[in-house]
Amino acid sequence: MKQLAPTTITGGRLVTSGGIVEASIRFADGVIAAIGEGPQEGDNIVDAGGKLVAAGLVDFGVFAIDKPAFHFGGITRAALMPDQNPPLDHPARVRFAAQSGKPDFWVHPLAAATTGLSGDNLAEIALMRDAGARAIATGRGWIADSGVMLRLLQYAAMLDMVVVSHAEDGGIAGSAVATAGEMATRLGLPSAPAEAEALAVARDIALAELAGAKLHLRQVTTRTALGLVRAAKARGVAVTAGVTPAHFMLSDLATAEFRTFARLSPPLRREDDRQAVIEAIGDGTIDVIASGHDPRGPEDKRLPFVDAAPGMAGAETLLAMVLTLVRDGEITMARAFDLVARNPASLLGVEAGELVQGYEADIALVDPVAPWIVDSRKMEAQAGNTPFDGQPAEGRVTALWKGGVSIDL
Repeated sequence: MKQLAPTTITGGRLVTSGGIVEASIRFADGVIAAIGEGPQEGDNIVDAGGKLVAAGLVDFGVFAIDKPAFHFGGITRAALMPDQNPPLDHPARVRFAAQSGKPDFWVHPLAAATTGLSGDNLAEIALMRDAGARAIATGRGWIADSGVMLRLLQYAAMLDMVVVSHAEDGGIAGSAVATAGEMATRLGLPSAPAEAEALAVARDIALAELAGAKLHLRQVTTRTALGLVRAAKARGVAVTAGVTPAHFMLSDLATAEFRTFARLSPPLRREDDRQAVIEAIGDGTIDVIASGHDPRGPEDKRLPFVDAAPGMAGAETLLAMVLTLVRDGEITMARAFDLVARNPASLLGVEAGELVQGYEADIALVDPVAPWIVDSRKMEAQAGNTPFDGQPAEGRVTALWKGGVSIDL
């Protein structure tokens, strides 16, 4: 789809990296043409009515392309994890995935680090980069072999690509479905100590530092592991960290009554770790908040907790959950959109995620106080497996443009 006529949004409050600015924004030929200038003759004019005008969200690390859910959540781009069927470990599959969102959504595939995501032999990463892969990912699992991981990071450094790692020592985590502690004991669930994450984070940071590579830890959810990331950043390691809203909104108390919508990977943590995640978002240790969008139907979730598949449908609730941090005074509105748009776009190396002249005109009109109730039965996603089912929320996207073209919501 191509933008047919220039559009100017007036009467809005622009969310920029420097803060909120009352100004108009004009986009033409699919890119942002001007900020702070009035409309020109022939422009489509949209009155924002005092709402926020922000960059479309960039969702870093989804497991399915679910366009209705993404559009509802104001997401215009997503980095697709390689855990597909078959895995994204071949250039042709990457190329197909990169085209799968057209015409109204941007898909940025992440190349599988190893063939079949086995953790053994490196995949043809350079060829997949040429086919459209924007980064490299280990998938849902950890690469246990440190030699393989080091070679991956060295290769990625040569290609100037980010390695996206699942930070959980599989040898310790095993088949655990919960974090070791009082709640797992009360429920009788197979559990693993939270240190499984810290050990994986420590190793991957050490190897990335050795290789001079860029490492993104897709989810860091424990106080100890976050301390390791904080220390690595302080000494100049090119490491970034992400998290999903579930790990700053919920603790392992949400697994009470064996609620399988709260069966996640990594599992929900103790309250102290949840508080540590909020602190890390506030102080900049965490760079990205992503939805972890992984729609799972009844056949995967209506099972005993141990047998249920991990994952949540997160695209529709991503923005609303992040806005709770703004209302609680943990972060500013500008920081919120850094976490869900500017920073993930930077990791992908795309000129988007920020209201900057010349960048792609992926733009969302946001009412930050619009009330709604999360209802798993009415979600736009392929499945409604949300741990926030029934929760009141505030913040809705009321209009969306992808490359300057209006998207029906």
